[in-house]
Order: sequence, then structure tokens, then C-alpha cells
Amino acid sequence: MNVLVVKANNRPDGISTRMYNTFLEQIEQNEELNINTYDLFEEDMPYFGQDLFSALGKMQEGVELNDTESRLLQAKQKAKDLISDADVVVLAFPLWNFTVPAKMQTFIDYLAEAGFSFRYTPEGQHQPLLTDKRVIMLNARGGNYSAPEMQPVEMAVNYVRNIFGMHFGMDIREEVVIEGHNANPAEAESIVNEGLEDVKKAAQNLAYQNT
Repeated sequence: MNVLVVKANNRPDGISTRMYNTFLEQIEQNEELNINTYDLFEEDMPYFGQDLFSALGKMQEGVELNDTESRLLQAKQKAKDLISDADVVVLAFPLWNFTVPAKMQTFIDYLAEAGFSFRYTPEGQHQPLLTDKRVIMLNARGGNYSAPEMQPVEMAVNYVRNIFGMHFGMDIREEVVIEGHNANPAEAESIVNEGLEDVKKAAQNLAYQNT
């Protein structure tokens, strides 16, 4: 089984970083898994925008690309290749300012391509194209966003769930969320430790992800 583990936090002491590390520690000795890691903050990932559309136009016309355009197309293709090769995608990411880090948004923008991750039928209906892949989500958020009054502003897990699950069609097998450690400092250690135990369980369950 090919497993891609994506890290979307460059804070060494970040809780989602600890979730990423904990998950890897649990699976790295499993000889049945072919593991790839993808650290979004270590990758050269130019932002998605006009540079991409300019590059695509130049390619069609046979015009030489500039450095930014070339880097962008290479980064986009690398992200697509890693997803194409993966059976299971593990996403370790924080909630920053109610949403995902910009690097993760860029990664998603690279993948959200008509003909690769989705398409529209001749009747104009949306059809996801990555339905053979599974997802495990590992998220950390310092506040208590499960509370009803906070749920409307939680745009990290909800967004990722909708993009990878609904838009791309991936099967979201597990979601592990550690939350409230900043809002409840007296309980922070126990909250985090309990969450990391859930991460370990998710990693141990990975052997069953092909069922």
C-alpha cells in the first residue's frame, strides 16, 4: 500500500507537527507500507495565480517559460504525481486564523484540476475522479471549535473534508482532531496526550485501510 503523509506545519512545537511525527513513528517500521512524506513548507511551491495560466498558454504556443512559471508547473506536477501514486493520503494540518495554512491552500490548488481530480459531465454535473483513494485527517486547533457557537468559523477541517471528500471523491476513513489545549491551559497536557493516543490508533488501523 502506498501512503503519502503530508505535513502542513513548520512549527517544531506545533501540535499538528507532533501528530505528524507520531503517525510516522507508528507506521515507519511497517514493511507492508510504501511511505512517502511531503513537507509543504520545505517544498518550492509558488502560489497559484496568473503565472500558472500564463505558463499553460505559453506551453500551448511553444513559448519559453520564465523561472516562476517553470517552478510552478514542476511543483504542481509533483503534487499530482504524489497523489496519483498514493492509495492513502494522510493530512496533518493546523487551524490557523479559522482556516488552513497558505501552503496547504496552494497544495490543494495544485490538485484541484479539471480532468485530474474532478470533471464535469456533458450534462454539466460535477464528477469526482479520485474515488479510489482514502484519506486520514490529523488536525489541531487551540480553541474549542466543536462548540456550536464556534462551528461556523471552523474552516479547516470542514474545508479539507469537502475538498478531498466531496470535490475529489476520496474516502475519508478517519478524522483525529486535537482541540482546546490553548483555551484550557490547565488541561492542555492531558488533551494533547489523549489526542496523540488517537493518532497512534489511526496509524495502527492503517493496515485495514485496504478493506
